[in-house]
Formats: sequence, structure tokens, C-alpha cells
Amino acid sequence: MRRIVFVSHSLSSGGAERVMSRMADYWAASGWDVTLVTLDSADSDFYPLDRRVRRVALGLAAYSATAVAAVVNNLARVRRLRAEILNHDPDVVISFVDCMNVLTLMATWRLSVAVIVSERNDPRHHAIGPVWHRLRSRLYRRAKALVVQSVAVRQWAEEIAPPSRVYVIPNPVSAVPPGENEHDGIAVTKPFVVAMARLVPQKGIDLLIEAFARCAQTRAQWSLVILGEGAEREALTEQVARLGVAQRVHLPGRLKTPAGVLRKAELFVLSSRHEGFPNALLEAMCLGLPAISFDCPSGPDEIIRHGVDGVLVPPEDVAALADAMGRLMDDEHERRRLGERATQVAERFSMAKVMLQWEQVIREAVCHPQREPAIQPCTRRMSDGGVQRSHD
Repeated sequence: MRRIVFVSHSLSSGGAERVMSRMADYWAASGWDVTLVTLDSADSDFYPLDRRVRRVALGLAAYSATAVAAVVNNLARVRRLRAEILNHDPDVVISFVDCMNVLTLMATWRLSVAVIVSERNDPRHHAIGPVWHRLRSRLYRRAKALVVQSVAVRQWAEEIAPPSRVYVIPNPVSAVPPGENEHDGIAVTKPFVVAMARLVPQKGIDLLIEAFARCAQTRAQWSLVILGEGAEREALTEQVARLGVAQRVHLPGRLKTPAGVLRKAELFVLSSRHEGFPNALLEAMCLGLPAISFDCPSGPDEIIRHGVDGVLVPPEDVAALADAMGRLMDDEHERRRLGERATQVAERFSMAKVMLQWEQVIREAVCHPQREPAIQPCTRRMSDGGVQRSHD
């Protein structure tokens, strides 16, 4: 039996937390001994866990008011995390997200446990501050494996870790059975476009609203539904009013099970300025929604096959986004054609495929800790959801 400890800042509603919880559930259901440790308290948990997953919430995620307090608090976190890892005696520790990865590598210093760290965003566009950046650059080379989500980020990863320890593994997606979660529907008149994202600048919801306002002028029957919550809600609400589309743009908040809303939509749009590997896009396509996305770094061009199962437009190009949305709003046949092919992501990025790739990385990290991994980094785009590697 494998003994695994997952480490993350929290189990809140982010994409990284969702993937981590699904991985923990998958291995627990397969008979593995799984523990999930977070710095935050369990009060912030958004995703439920399989009852077989051992949940440990350290409650040490309090804000540090000064630099000195931050150092003291982080040292306390490292000590407590180290003690927790020793207590569970795992075969492997898997840490998610930049700063948490740094703390985990510090906490496991000179412990005889394989540590795998995973970047869940695009570090080239996601700043973490100069101190954390320097620590990450120094410490990532100690990890037995560094997992990134897209081919585009691999080059960055190979500059701070041994290339033979860098792996590209996409996010998994699971098909939702027909009829499930229909009770989560909202009262919006069809047809409507849907987006699903945190309301933060990275996700470009302001760009989407601007694009919708442009193409909606001649399409009075269409609405826009934006699922998600975040710090930009007030600013976005003001933008909607300023553009005169307040009656047609709806921000109902965050849903734990959004499939009911997604199924009722005609079109999905991802408007991010940058991404890691967008779960929302995968989930929408899995449900048969035609998708439009900015061709932003990184991930969308490794999910959408342009003109086959979705449409890519130049990054942050509002005019191009409005044009693509308008064309699909007007063409039901094209929406249906793209949507039928979009469901293939369920097989291309299936849970079984993705978890097999993770298990290969774990096997190399645990069984061959003193030599370079036999599985080499990804050498091509993931157009079929697989990660092809050459072997020694």
C-alpha cells in the first residue's frame, strides 16, 4: 500500500484544490493510505473528501502583518508541517502550489521521503514576490520531481530543476452522468453564454463583459452568466451597469456543482489573461459545450483543437473575442458541431489516464531515489491528452 501525504495551503474553491481533492479521493478509493494536510483550517474547505482520506488542518494560515512576523510564522509552519509528515511516515509527499511547495521542501529537509512538487499556474505570468521566488529557485532542485501542467511551462521548469525530473501532467476531467446536478440551475432565460472563474484580474472577466456588450447589441435575446466569486465583483458590477447590460449579465456567485447551469448554456467562454491548465474549460467541453478561449499562456491551446472542438482567439483581443462569440451565437449548426467533438476531452484527459501518469512519477521518485528518472519529460503537445516520454 502506498502512503501519501498531500500538502496544500487550503482546500478552498480553487482549481488546484479541486484537482488535489480528486486525486486524494481516487487513491483512497484504490486502497492507498492518503492524508491531506493544509495550513488553513477546515472551515475553509469547499470540496468534500472521500471518508477514507485522513484530513489534517493545521490552522496556521493567519495573515502576517510585518516581515518579521512572516518569518516567525513561516518557521512555525515548517516545524509543524515537518512533525505532521514524520507522524504519518509517508512514502511520498505531494505538494501543490508555489509557496506551499517551498515550505514543504524546507519541512522535509534531510528526511528520507520522496517529495514531488507541482506548479498549478504559469509561473512566467504569476508573481510570488522576490523572496519566495529566490527560495523556489534554490529549493526546487531538491524535489524528486517537479510536475507542471502544460508543455508551455516545461522550459521554465527545466531552468530551475534537473530536466529529467520535470514532468508535464494535465488536469483530469470526469464526465458528469446525465441528469446529475440539474437542481443547481438558475433562473436565466435561454439562450445564454456561460463563463466560470474566480472574479480576479487574471481571469479577464472584464474583457469578457466588454466583448459581450459589443456583440450583444444586435442579439437582444442572448444573456451572459458568470459563475464565480472574488474581489472584483464590485468593479465588474459597475462595469456591467456602465455598459448598459445590467439586465443581461448575471453573476450568481459560486456553485459547488455547476453542471446544471453549464448544460443549459449554448456557449462557454474562457477569457483569462493567463492560466495553468483551466479546469473550467475542461468541464464545460466535457458536457458538450462549444468553447471559445483566449489563446493565453498556458493550457487552452493544449485543450482546444482550434476549429475542431472549439475556437481560439488572440490573447486579450476583445474585438476578436466579440467577433467569435457573435459568429457562434448566430450559427446553431456550428455550435452543435463543435460541442459534439468537445466531449472527447473526457477520454483525452480521463482520470484514469492522468492518474496513471502520476503513478509513474511516484514510482520513479520512490523506487529510484538515487538516480535520474527513466521517464523523460514530455516531448510533444498533449493533443490526445497523453504525455509521451522517451525512455532510456
